[in-house]
Amino acid sequence: MANTPRKYEEHLDKTPANYVPLTPLQFLDRATLAYPDKTAVIHGARRYTWRQTAERARRLASALAKRGIGKGSTVAVMGSNTPELYEAHFGVPMIGAVLNALNVRLNAEEIAFILEHGEAEILITDREFSPTVKRALARLKDPIPVIDIDDPEAGGVGELLGETTYEALLAEGDPDFAWSGPADEWDAISLNYTSGTTGNPKGVVYHHRGAYLNALGNIVTWTMPHESVYLWTLPMFHCNGWCFPWTMAALAGTSVCCRKVNAQTIYDAIATHGVTHFCGAPVVLGFLINAKDSEKRAFDHTVKVMTAAAPPPASVLARMQADGFHVTHAYGLTEVYGPATVCAWHTEWNDLDMEEQARLKSRQGVRYVVQDGMMIADPETLEPVPWDGETMGEVFYRGNITMRGYLKNPEATEKALAGGWFHTGDLGVVHPDGYIQLKDRSKDIIISGGENISSIEVEDVLYQHPDVVACGVVARPHEKWGETPVAVVELRDGATLTEQDLVAFCREHLAHYKCPRDILFDELPKTSTGKIQKYRLREHVRRLIAAGEA
Repeated sequence: MANTPRKYEEHLDKTPANYVPLTPLQFLDRATLAYPDKTAVIHGARRYTWRQTAERARRLASALAKRGIGKGSTVAVMGSNTPELYEAHFGVPMIGAVLNALNVRLNAEEIAFILEHGEAEILITDREFSPTVKRALARLKDPIPVIDIDDPEAGGVGELLGETTYEALLAEGDPDFAWSGPADEWDAISLNYTSGTTGNPKGVVYHHRGAYLNALGNIVTWTMPHESVYLWTLPMFHCNGWCFPWTMAALAGTSVCCRKVNAQTIYDAIATHGVTHFCGAPVVLGFLINAKDSEKRAFDHTVKVMTAAAPPPASVLARMQADGFHVTHAYGLTEVYGPATVCAWHTEWNDLDMEEQARLKSRQGVRYVVQDGMMIADPETLEPVPWDGETMGEVFYRGNITMRGYLKNPEATEKALAGGWFHTGDLGVVHPDGYIQLKDRSKDIIISGGENISSIEVEDVLYQHPDVVACGVVARPHEKWGETPVAVVELRDGATLTEQDLVAFCREHLAHYKCPRDILFDELPKTSTGKIQKYRLREHVRRLIAAGEA
């Protein structure tokens, strides 16, 4: 028997007939074939069908190829949520190039670093961001070609910096350009830079396989139908819009672009275009529940909202549901293509009171169906923690929606992927039903008198107060206790809440040693996606302490 040929290994080889590398680019071809005249993208007065979107993407690919852009080239785009950036998610990788969607909130120094580190061979940039881009280009050692996005919806702000416009570039291209998919699904499709909280940002490299799978994972996770109308409140530069550009092509749904995100633009899009889904940080939820009556529009369907970062408190969930929004809580990182964990909802939980629903929804949940593994474990031994809801460990991922690694940074890549798992740096627990719940970033744990205090736990309590719109909790040095919590809080308009009132509120819901000793009412530093930047918050608090103001 030992010499018997392995029957499943003989004459059953991979061929072009039965094996094709996975790529989300094929979704565009299918959408064009099945629904050529269906609206794919809406932006102001502009409307593009799936046939037109595919033609524009092929024109972009063709025009870039004529300029020498090809496999392994980096194409940077400094763009808002407009058709141009959407098309780049297809046109750039059609020629084997890698899309680097830039964070438009970064400063000139950071943009210049990314352009040089990513070796961008061409920059496509929206005129709105010309002040930053102009300064960034002046910092580059070697000049690169610049193409301008001259979007009428930008209102003429900024200036044109490039040799030609995006529309003129497309005119150079062939609408019937014959592109081919990647030879290997492991090929890079995009480059996304982390926030750089402890130095220069790291370049996270995505592959075609992961983009394909997470695009489909979004559909499964959210049970998205073909008729979905998706509003671009989440920036497309953020983890490639959590892979939703490719998701919408797989669905042949409709994308509604949104340059400016506020309550009125969201309500207008829902009422005018029948928006069914959108994503965003908790700040977007805040826009909606604090909207003025003059900003609201009536609609008669349920709108699904996927939010990440801080879990929505019960008061927010109740107001969102009353206004026609259903919230799904997700969690992920740039290194795992955006959302890779979801609080998968059980129908029977709908019968629970809102406080209990909020408690359940505050948990990050279980891994995406397209991710192979997730665990909370000891960061040194990789031994999983018990499912007791109390023992804290680090969150780890592995699988097909995990990055290839960090561009030109082998040491950071090796460290991040050590032991066959991606090390997130986030700390959490596992509940008896297997759902995880984050407790903090490892660097954000406050150690007071030898006791660990989760800043997230304190923030969760602060968010329960109806007058609190946003908050962040960090440590401040204390002579006796080592560290104590200090909270920075943004209040709703018209609120008269005092520091003493809020401290007393915390003491009703937390052990006293966990309560903030100081509460500052001030604006919080946030990323472009609405996440609170703890490193900047810590720096701000240190400055206030040094000035005797805290």
